Formats: sequence, structure tokens, C-alpha cells
Amino acid sequence: MKHSVHHGLGKEKAKAVAIKAFESYQQRFSQYDPKANWVTEHQAEISFKAKGISLSGNLEVRDTEIDMDLDVPFILRPFKGKALGVIEDEIKVWVKKAEAGEF
Repeated sequence: MKHSVHHGLGKEKAKAVAIKAFESYQQRFSQYDPKANWVTEHQAEISFKAKGISLSGNLEVRDTEIDMDLDVPFILRPFKGKALGVIEDEIKVWVKKAEAGEF
């Protein structure tokens, strides 16, 4: 299931937002060992651990949105929405900062 966060920043600024948001997420939720590995200019493989299980997925920066998709084992599917929601909230905070010229 893909989840998208709309932005009006353009790809390069949106990538900077995605990086800042993920860095903030890593600091706030270090107990989940979040990682992001940029495999192309605008795509990252993301992962973290919950309940002792590793979760992975993709993040893609597009012209008007940032798409996220997590591969979640069946047993943890109830937590997928919460995980995506937390990441989305972090991205929205940084989108607003970028719109306001704060970075």
C-alpha cells in the first residue's frame, strides 16, 4: 500500500525535506533503528525495527509528492498505518519549514 504526502516544493527541495524529516525521525525514534539508504537520486530504501521484527520499504521523491511504501509482515499490519502516519507527520513539519524558508 502506497502512501503519499503532497508538497509544492519541486523535487530537489522535497528531497532535502525528506532527508531532514528522516534525520529527525531517526533522532526521535532511535529505539526503532530507522535507516534510509538512497539508492537513486530520488529513491531511498527505508527500514526500522518494531517488536523485534525488521520492516522495510521505499521512499520516492516525486515532483509534487513524496511516496512511501512499507512491506509489513501480516502480524504487524495493524501498526502499518501508525508507522506511515508518524513519518507523514514528520515530513509535513519539514515541508512547512521549507515553505517558510527556515532551511
